[in-house]
Amino acid sequence: MRQVFPLLSAITVLILITLHSSGQSVPPADNYIVRPDFKCYFYQCQVDGSLVIFDHTKQQWIVSDTSSVHTRNLPASTFKIINLLIFLETKTIPDENYVVKWPGATDTVKYGYRPDIYHDISVKNAFELSAGWAFIELAKKINRNVYKDYLVRCGYGNADVSFAEADFWNFGPLGISPVEQIRLLKNLYDGKLPFSKKNMDIVKRVMITEQNRLHTIHSKTGWTMADGINTGWWVGYLEKKGNAYFFATRLLQNRSNNRADFSRCRKDITRSALKDLRILD
Repeated sequence: MRQVFPLLSAITVLILITLHSSGQSVPPADNYIVRPDFKCYFYQCQVDGSLVIFDHTKQQWIVSDTSSVHTRNLPASTFKIINLLIFLETKTIPDENYVVKWPGATDTVKYGYRPDIYHDISVKNAFELSAGWAFIELAKKINRNVYKDYLVRCGYGNADVSFAEADFWNFGPLGISPVEQIRLLKNLYDGKLPFSKKNMDIVKRVMITEQNRLHTIHSKTGWTMADGINTGWWVGYLEKKGNAYFFATRLLQNRSNNRADFSRCRKDITRSALKDLRILD
């Protein structure tokens, strides 16, 4: 199923106008390709979800649908991307090799039992292993007004940091859409975020999760179980032959229908779409 639908229907245009009037950014209609066939990959995993891909050279958006790609959900650990930028810019940490001391305990009900990460850990390793406790400890050192300012300046979703506990990216009202995830990543790639070039370069390096002679992938996963819903993400960009292809995949699953492959599906769905587009071999 490789059919492409380059034209928007009148209903789609109406949806886009509504989103624009509500303050959510939307891709330009002339570069907007809808691929409803991508939904089959979500069905195979028995999850709801959305996928957005952006071709940097063509400035072209490829989406699985025209509505839910603008719906905001908790960012979960994908927030570590902007969190690391803020830690560096505010000098909360000197660099990615800063070691965070293990506090001695963490909530294993909320975050699962992961004894392999319960020790002093560098920020770089905490990012790679998604050791949430380390980012929570560092987040406690930053005033919420500082967070709010950076999120607003970066256009980060609804920028709502009002949740009382330190882990406001896994619980509470903070929300970001797949389209907004890509806008953040594109601005990071282009060096257009309100952070120093040095700090943005650090984050780009820390985000490298796959590198071979054909391509390099910079990415971050995320997963929160807030409100009885599995909200899973894989966001990032793939560099290949001088171009960058940005992706944001979000999965939603009621935990009453919990499946063991939920975590793996985040990447499997994304890779399937990238292969369909002949971006990934």
